[in-house]
Amino acid sequence: MREEMLLKKLKEGEESALEQLVCLYYPDILRYCIWHAPDRHLAEDAAQETFLKAINYVGACGFSGKFKAFLYKIALNTCRDMQKNKWSKRMPLDAVADEVSYEDGGFTDVEETLAIRAYTRGLDNLSQEIILLRFRQNLKLREIAEVLGVPMRTVQSKLRAALRRIEKELGGGR
Repeated sequence: MREEMLLKKLKEGEESALEQLVCLYYPDILRYCIWHAPDRHLAEDAAQETFLKAINYVGACGFSGKFKAFLYKIALNTCRDMQKNKWSKRMPLDAVADEVSYEDGGFTDVEETLAIRAYTRGLDNLSQEIILLRFRQNLKLREIAEVLGVPMRTVQSKLRAALRRIEKELGGGR
């Protein structure tokens, strides 16, 4: 796997591996941080902080496991920390379109983000996070459990319940 090869090269001190890892995951981590941040600039700060923390950890302690899930866990914790310290409120729903530029995937990307926000608005925070990680970030259920630090069964049951609720709200459930 490319990720494992890059991590090995990074541990061996090859600087180009770091650049390749950042290129591989930065767009997804930034998109994830945009979801949590009140504006794009704070999201960019959170994404950069995520990579700094990850690289410092990998360099200091070594790393074993799935790097992608590890990055999302750091991004989640970074966003939570920044939310406590710097962010006063979540981004209003109608401001999302202004925060996602054409380079981020165009209108389809904006529509997806708006739809997910609208569908998850009434869900608890954990369920919202699970929906986001599964359908917006395309993480596997096992990775989501690792990122959120909850059992896989919790992820499965929360996801099922959230999807049933969304389906009911959309008129599909009777």
